[in-house]
Amino acid sequence: MTMKAYFLQTTGRGLHLDLREVPLPSPKPGQLLVRIRATSFNRGELLGGFGAAKPAGLEAAGEVEGTGARVMGRCPGGFAEYGLMDESDAIAVPPAISWEEAGAIPLAFMVVHDMLVAQGELKAGEWLLVTAVTSGVGVAALQAAKALGARVIGTSGSAQKLERLKALGLDVGLCTRQPDFADAVMRATGGRGADLAVNNVGGTVFAECLRALGFEGRLATVGYLDRVTKAEVDLEALHTRRLRLFGVSNKLRTAAQRARTVQGFTADFLPLFAAGRLRPLVDRIYPFADAERALAHVQADAHLGKVVLRLE
Repeated sequence: MTMKAYFLQTTGRGLHLDLREVPLPSPKPGQLLVRIRATSFNRGELLGGFGAAKPAGLEAAGEVEGTGARVMGRCPGGFAEYGLMDESDAIAVPPAISWEEAGAIPLAFMVVHDMLVAQGELKAGEWLLVTAVTSGVGVAALQAAKALGARVIGTSGSAQKLERLKALGLDVGLCTRQPDFADAVMRATGGRGADLAVNNVGGTVFAECLRALGFEGRLATVGYLDRVTKAEVDLEALHTRRLRLFGVSNKLRTAAQRARTVQGFTADFLPLFAAGRLRPLVDRIYPFADAERALAHVQADAHLGKVVLRLE
């Protein structure tokens, strides 16, 4: 049997999605064959050039073949009619969550759980700073932080997007793409500084994030949208203010370590989704056949929240 699947590749005209007919995957022990109903774009997958074409998509939601169970989770090659999901990655989809929402949840909110809860130890009443708060992970961080009772400051180059995020509870929006926001963070927090900062941008704002932290503040490095991977560290600030710096990445983690993130998400966030206290912000839904148009929308940075592909 065969199925349709998209592959990411770069050509002289840039990054695009190539639809191919490929064999239906066969699950190995510990894997599930999932009929995919929805999947979504993740910015990190689109950064950088590629050599040979690679299967597109990193997450999906759908029905397990043979049981019909509704699941969502990590799913390499998720831009396809069927995908393989490790049993340890499969998360039950609450009845109140649509396929389109489920396809937008797993990666962003598992990253957010890692940085806000597992490592960031964010508590109710604390101040969270999110750079590039209008990105997919940034919006998810805002939503989860508000559900946890925290107060949120976000930076973005788009005043219009920041205004829209006020409806999701954004307390302070700082319209900037430059490393010039620490003083504004201090004013907003009454001189306290941020308890936890999330750096989605990269090296250009790393030092400014440190400046924005208060006593015993924590800094999560999540991504490099600016492609700058080096930055200076103020050792005196790190020492005297007892700061804690940590990274959020799955690249070198074992399957068991990744499974712990799934377990943490399931324990702490899944009940919030089931109760309607958390909902992913879905910017736009495209039919599977319109994946190229969806990619163009993402690359134009015209979205706020997640861009989803729906399979009939």
